[in-house]
Amino acid sequence: MRFRTAALLSLAPIGLLAAPAASQQAGTSAASRLAGAVQPNVIRAHLEFLADDSLEGRAPGTRGGVIAANYIRAQFERLGLQPAGDSGSYFHRVPIVSLTPHPTLVVATDDKADTLSYRDQYVLWSMRDEPQVQLSAPAVFVGFGIVAPEYHWNDYAGVDVKGKIVVALVNDPGLIDSTIFRGRVLTYYGRWTYKIEEAARQGAAGILFVHTDTTATYSWSTVASSWSGPQVRTEQPPTSLVVAGWLTDSVSARLLGGNLDSIIRQAAARGFKARPLGVTFHTAIRSDMHRTETYNVVARYPGRGPHGSEAVLIGAHYDHLGVGRPVNGDSIYNGAVDNASGTAAMLDAAEAFARSDVTTGRSILFMAFAAEEAGLLGSTAYAERPTVPLRDLAAVLNMDEMNLLGRTRDISALGLDQSSLGTVFRKAAAAEGLSITTDEQALIAGAFFRSDHFPFAKAGVPALSLGSGNDFVGRPEGWGEEQAADYNAHRYHQPADQVLPSFDYAGAVQQLRVVLRTALLVADAPGQPTWNAKSEFRAAGEARRAGKSAKSTPGT
Repeated sequence: MRFRTAALLSLAPIGLLAAPAASQQAGTSAASRLAGAVQPNVIRAHLEFLADDSLEGRAPGTRGGVIAANYIRAQFERLGLQPAGDSGSYFHRVPIVSLTPHPTLVVATDDKADTLSYRDQYVLWSMRDEPQVQLSAPAVFVGFGIVAPEYHWNDYAGVDVKGKIVVALVNDPGLIDSTIFRGRVLTYYGRWTYKIEEAARQGAAGILFVHTDTTATYSWSTVASSWSGPQVRTEQPPTSLVVAGWLTDSVSARLLGGNLDSIIRQAAARGFKARPLGVTFHTAIRSDMHRTETYNVVARYPGRGPHGSEAVLIGAHYDHLGVGRPVNGDSIYNGAVDNASGTAAMLDAAEAFARSDVTTGRSILFMAFAAEEAGLLGSTAYAERPTVPLRDLAAVLNMDEMNLLGRTRDISALGLDQSSLGTVFRKAAAAEGLSITTDEQALIAGAFFRSDHFPFAKAGVPALSLGSGNDFVGRPEGWGEEQAADYNAHRYHQPADQVLPSFDYAGAVQQLRVVLRTALLVADAPGQPTWNAKSEFRAAGEARRAGKSAKSTPGT
C-alpha cells in the first residue's frame, strides 16, 4: 500500500475541527452532544494511518508497534487528556517473555515406556520462565477439571493432585447436559485458561488437555501449529505448574481406557469421581527464551463529581501480527479491521469527549491495549497492575473489530447476559434506534472470554465487548453473515486485512455512539454496575468492591 498523507491532514487540533462547539449545542442533552461529536472521517484517518504498510503490522516490541504506541500517545496529548500510565506518563509497561519449546514426553507403566511423537501425538510447553524444566509425575484424570461452587460441582473432590499431572477435558458439562451450568452457553469454566488456573490452585505439577475436533472446535493441526511455536506471555511468578500441553484423541483414548464420547458423557454426569490413570509421565522441555516489552497507552478524561476517582474504561487493542509468511506476495499483516478499526474508534471516542466538553461524574479512562494477539497480554498486565485501583473501575467497554460494512438496524455485544451493564447498553442502543441481536454461536463458542475486556471481567469488573448487527440497511437478509464469513475465510489474520475502498464508516459511527451513551450512563449513575446472580464472575466482583484480591477467579 502507498502512504496516506491525507489521513494525517484531517487530524487538526481541536480548535480547528469543523463540528459545533459545546456552547453551540447548549440546547441538546449531554448524551446527544457526546454522540453527535463522533466523526466518521476521524475514525477513517486514524485507521488508515495505523493500518499503513509503514507500521509493518504493529507487532509488539517492533518498530511499527512502537510507532503506533507513540502515535496514540500523541493523540491523547493533543486532546489534553491526562496521562494515566506508569510514573505520570501515558505508557503502562508490559514485560513479555517468549519461549519456543523443544519437549520430550514418555508415558510409563510398570512394564513398559512409550515415547510420544511431538506435534503428531502431543504438544507441550513450559509454565516456568526458565530455559529448561524436567518433571516425572503420575497422571490423574479429573474430568472437566472444574470447581464451581455455584453449580455444586467439584471435579477435584476427594483426590489429591499435588505434584501430579492432571488430564482434563475442555468445555464444561453444560454443553453435554443443557440442564446444568448455563446449558448451551459456554461458561469460563469451560475455557482451557481457567483449567490451567484451577490446576495450579489444586497444586498440580502439570496439565494435559484431551483434544477432539468436536470439543475443541478446531483440528489437531491447529493445535500443533499454535502450541509448538513461540509461547508468548507476561512475566509472572511461578505456580506449582511446571508443564502444560495437549494430547491427541487417540493417545487420550488409550490413556483413559475407553471410547472418548462415552468418557465425556460420564464426566458430564453428577457424581463423577477423578481417578488415577496408572501411568507416569516423564518430560523434559528445553525452551528458546526471548524477553522484551511493550506498552499499553492510557489517558484519563477526569470526572467532576463525588465519584471522580472512579472510572469507566473504553479500550481497544492496537497490536497486530507484524511481518509474517507472505501470501500472494504480501508479508505485512496490517490488521485494518483487527484492530486498527477499534483503536481508531477509541481515539474518536476520546475526541468526542474533548470536543463536546461533556461533564462526567466518573472519569473516563481511554486505553490502547498491547499484545492482544499474543493472548490478551496487555489487558492482563493492566488488570494485574492497574494504575486505577480495580475497585474504582466501574466498567470496561471494549471495541475489537468495528463494523465497516455500513449502517444496521441492530447491534450486539458480548456480555449482555452477565451484568447490569447489559441493561445500560440496551438503553443506549434504544436511544440510537437500534435493536439488540444475540449471537448464539458466540455464546456457545465462549467468545466473551477471548478479547481484552475479559481479564477485567475475571478480576470482577463488569465488562462488554462491542459487536456488530446483522440487519444491514439496503442489503438482503443474510448479507451480513455472508460478509463475516468471507472476512473470516480470506482476510482475518491475513495480509489481506488492509484498508479497502469499500469501507463504509457509517456502521462504526452507530456503534461508537452507543458505546459513548453507555459510558456516560455508567459514569453518571449513583452506583457501579453489578454482576448478575448466575454469572461466574459475581463472587470476584463482590471481592473487588470489598477491596480484596483483584485476582479472584471463578471457583475460589
